[in-house]
Amino acid sequence: MSFRLVDTGWATELNDAICADHSDVRIISPFIKKRAAERFLASGNPQSLRVITRFHLGDFSDGVSDLGALRLLLENRADIRGVRNLHAKVYLFGNCRAIVTSANLTEAALRRNHEFGFVTEEAGIISRCGQYFDDLWRRAGPNLTLDRLTAWEEKVTDFLARGIRSTTVPGLGDEGVDAGVLPESVELPVLVSDARQAFVKFYGDVHNRAATSMEVVDEVRRSGSHWACTYPKGKRPRQVQDGALLFMGRMVNDPDDTLIYGRAVGLRYVQGRDDASAADIALRDWKERWPHYVRVHHPEFVAGDLANGISLNELMAVLRSNAFASTQRNAARGKGNTDPRSAYRQQAAVELSPQATTWLSERLQRAFDQHGTLPPAELAKLDSPTVVGP
Repeated sequence: MSFRLVDTGWATELNDAICADHSDVRIISPFIKKRAAERFLASGNPQSLRVITRFHLGDFSDGVSDLGALRLLLENRADIRGVRNLHAKVYLFGNCRAIVTSANLTEAALRRNHEFGFVTEEAGIISRCGQYFDDLWRRAGPNLTLDRLTAWEEKVTDFLARGIRSTTVPGLGDEGVDAGVLPESVELPVLVSDARQAFVKFYGDVHNRAATSMEVVDEVRRSGSHWACTYPKGKRPRQVQDGALLFMGRMVNDPDDTLIYGRAVGLRYVQGRDDASAADIALRDWKERWPHYVRVHHPEFVAGDLANGISLNELMAVLRSNAFASTQRNAARGKGNTDPRSAYRQQAAVELSPQATTWLSERLQRAFDQHGTLPPAELAKLDSPTVVGP
């Protein structure tokens, strides 16, 4: 009999298991992220793959699960079904191995979080886990199709483009099947740790610096950064992809610096939809010169004044060439500019390195914990975005 309690190394456990037997892989995981699914599939090519997960569109809107992960699995011939109120996490590999754990199929769960469970090769336990999967599978409704998934992608993208401001997701229902479990309320935050890109978006310029005593809510109202980051005419922000982190920074004086006062999750630029309308320009006339958008959702802003934000000068002093993606690349190849202070001059935004993303995320979270965040009721008083099709 082989039975092991496990509290770390879940990515390795899944890798070892699929290498041992990939003939018939069955997964129950409420949340699935694309990067974790990519790594899992790269470890082995299952001959048969069935997945039970959640189909609540709010999960995909909030970023705790990925529609892109479901598309990847479908493209790799997986059968996928959705169950409401799903919480179990079970991984079965033929009749060879079973894993029962608290870990979802996400990078955070498999590599960073404190997760606990067991791995077994004992036939009786594997059989009982298989019975649980098969029973839930029979009650889980039809398989997901690409057409249905595409409709969800369009619905969620449209919802996010309208500037969602909290983890409350009215209008995005649960597409899963009620398998007979009592309903429960699940509310989860955006997982900023899964972002593959991060940028600092600058507001103001050397001739228009704000005082550090300026209230953050006044800057948000002025800039409209609660629903979009703006870019100058002729410079469409095509570099930014869906799911990128946008850190908002206001240029200030006394001393001269850029203070990061908030963050949000971005949507890739779509021409037409993400260009300022006449109504947008009427509300903020400077958008005639800055008409292109990266729309954002799930914004979080530090409460109080700009002085509660995070210093970009400090970030550059600590990380030096590792501050920005461009200076880090240049340092690695030994050619080009490695001075972060030169790298962002006259730029609307600058891409952060992975180290800088972590550094800034941690310090901004500390500021949130210390000073609080602008409440949803305050943000709800601000203007709402319009969405015009491309």
